[in-house]
Amino acid sequence: MLVLTRRTKEIILINYNIEIHILDIENNQVKIGVKAPTQFKVYRKEVFDRIKEENQAAVLATNKDSAKILADKIKSSQK
Repeated sequence: MLVLTRRTKEIILINYNIEIHILDIENNQVKIGVKAPTQFKVYRKEVFDRIKEENQAAVLATNKDSAKILADKIKSSQK
């Protein structure tokens, strides 16, 4: 991990096209702005983790539903 010290109104540049702007520093909070090409999705980590968990839960629910439907079809075709 690269650790940088920045002051308000300073910028960190990533890969020539992503800018991290230090907008404000107050008490124990740093307000940042991210300027990136639209093909890059930018999430707060805790939001991304929640999205990922919800997607995984949806896949599991869909798989369970699909398995039940398939099992029901197999049972009804064997009658």
